[in-house]
Amino acid sequence: MKVDYAAKIPNNVNLAEDRQLTRALESWQPKYLAWWNQLGPKDFANNEVFLRTAVDVGQEGWANFGYVTMPEYRWGIFLAEPKPDRRISFGEHIGQPVWNEVPGEYRFDLRRLIAVQGDTEPASVEQQRHLGKTAPSLYDLRNLFQVNVEEGRHLWAMVYLLHRYFGKDGREEADALLERHSGDPDRPRLLGAFNEPTPDWLSFYLFTYFTDRDGKFQLHALTESAFDPLARTTQFMLKEEAHHMFVGATGVARVIQRTAELMKEHDTDDIRQYGGINLSIIQKYLNFHYSITLDLFGGDTSSNAANYYASGLKGRYHESERQDDHRLLNSTYKAEAVTDGHIDSIEVPTITALNQILQDDFIADCQNGVDRWNRILSEAGITTKLYLPHRGFNRQVGIFADYHITPEGVICSDEEWELKKSEWLPTPDDRSFVASLMVPVREPGKMASWLAPPATGIANKPIDYIYVKL
Repeated sequence: MKVDYAAKIPNNVNLAEDRQLTRALESWQPKYLAWWNQLGPKDFANNEVFLRTAVDVGQEGWANFGYVTMPEYRWGIFLAEPKPDRRISFGEHIGQPVWNEVPGEYRFDLRRLIAVQGDTEPASVEQQRHLGKTAPSLYDLRNLFQVNVEEGRHLWAMVYLLHRYFGKDGREEADALLERHSGDPDRPRLLGAFNEPTPDWLSFYLFTYFTDRDGKFQLHALTESAFDPLARTTQFMLKEEAHHMFVGATGVARVIQRTAELMKEHDTDDIRQYGGINLSIIQKYLNFHYSITLDLFGGDTSSNAANYYASGLKGRYHESERQDDHRLLNSTYKAEAVTDGHIDSIEVPTITALNQILQDDFIADCQNGVDRWNRILSEAGITTKLYLPHRGFNRQVGIFADYHITPEGVICSDEEWELKKSEWLPTPDDRSFVASLMVPVREPGKMASWLAPPATGIANKPIDYIYVKL
């Protein structure tokens, strides 16, 4: 499915055949560009960046690399190729043909799912808009901008669905996506993690590792949707989401690699005076970003999630690989709960535990990355290990929100929490120290003192390639 780049809005959805829709999207486009110029990456509008741009969505390849200034990036609307005779794979309508139009009874729920997903995309751009000023290398600066423009394209993907399938209500939702802003006290973003600041690059790497990984699992669940345009849209978004998680996973790994080198070189755990970040600080940042990301999964037991599943709107991660009836009418799931002041496992109806099931899959995926980071430490002869805190730690949403829970999974008193939280979460001093390291490095191939160089460059280019023309 080739992308029509002759169009004002690049697309592979035959946009030219629907003049009313084209006019609506072309009227939204200036609002989007105004938002990008106001709240997108600051101070780099005129710089050419070595970016990849989608050229098609087929297996033969979908990315083209070249220099482009970000305001001239060709954001567009791309759906993965349709699967012939695709059938609904779960819920009450299992076995029926998928929908290419919105069933009236599911109109509100589908619009809400799309609007919430769409709200996360510009939010992360807003959170990251100042990071270019302190990039630790040109390689990292380019990766930041690649993440930003792809989040912008993901916003376009959701806006297309809202405009194409939801009429006036959809157009109003699309406008609202540009009216809410990350951290705005009056019109904040819909989900808490997307209102947190991303003030430094350690935060950025952990955000892209954890929060973009939540995006992976949410998008996978939507690729199962009986509403085929949504499924095909999110299938293509996952191609780009993989790069965002790569930036996070390798970014954290490079920080840990440099920390390990400095610990060995100076034979000390405290390497701050040598321009590195202590493992204890990395752990506290990890604890914070992991816990606020877990909140994005919503309530651990949820009637809304159950209704979405039963209706065929949102499935499970790798739904087709699950060995059950894909209706979940009589099955149960062992979920965590707080009973009598202790954390226990209880049996609950599986269909009400879908958020926790998705969260369990996410946690297992996160642990794989932590294991890889620990191998870096082990290979350097360092016995300290990083870890994921208990899922109840520092939670604001779900069954643990009313409790203080230690990283080890023990419920503690308010007094103990206040006494110990500086050991578990970043303190103002920690954040101030990390901020002090955020000095930009602009010479090709050079890296800041607190992280190691990447293993390879981008698109077969060397590490010292000029990824951003300054």
